[in-house]
Amino acid sequence: MDKRLELGPFLQSPVRALSLGQRMRADICAALLHDPPLLFLDEPTIGLDMITHERIRQFILRLNRARGVTVLLTTHDMNDIEQLCRRALIIDHGRLLFDDALTALVHRFGGRRVLVIEFAQPCSDPHIDRADLIEHTDRRASYEFDRTTPVAALIARIGERASIADVQLHEPDIEATLRRIYGTQ
Repeated sequence: MDKRLELGPFLQSPVRALSLGQRMRADICAALLHDPPLLFLDEPTIGLDMITHERIRQFILRLNRARGVTVLLTTHDMNDIEQLCRRALIIDHGRLLFDDALTALVHRFGGRRVLVIEFAQPCSDPHIDRADLIEHTDRRASYEFDRTTPVAALIARIGERASIADVQLHEPDIEATLRRIYGTQ
């Protein structure tokens, strides 16, 4: 644990002399002294530089996978949520709004997807049914569409009208999904 959290350089230092990142790593180490099966972490990466942030994130992942420690993480850091969590609970004013897999959160509340098509040659009329054209130039079009619409069907419809050079699919991100959830409560 000392090696993974790189505690050595400050193990003998007084707490008041430690940086925020050093204190966070020491606190996690202290929480693990008795090998708990469940670890509660409240904003474990808040205010950290990106190197320490990533070091702690990787440590939490290894701890969960290698030792089977369940980690209950409370955080506002969407990157931590996306990289560390398989399951999410959303609580608003003490009321449980959601308890399921993180992927189910985006599927249920994520809203619309975006499909970006690069055309091989100019396309003057890229409109198709079941998708809203949100941006268009002669060689590029962006469409917003409902999650129930099959992506392959949209691409096939576009391919009937124009030659496609590249395709990008953008899923709603976690932060936008959470804004949508809290905005409707």
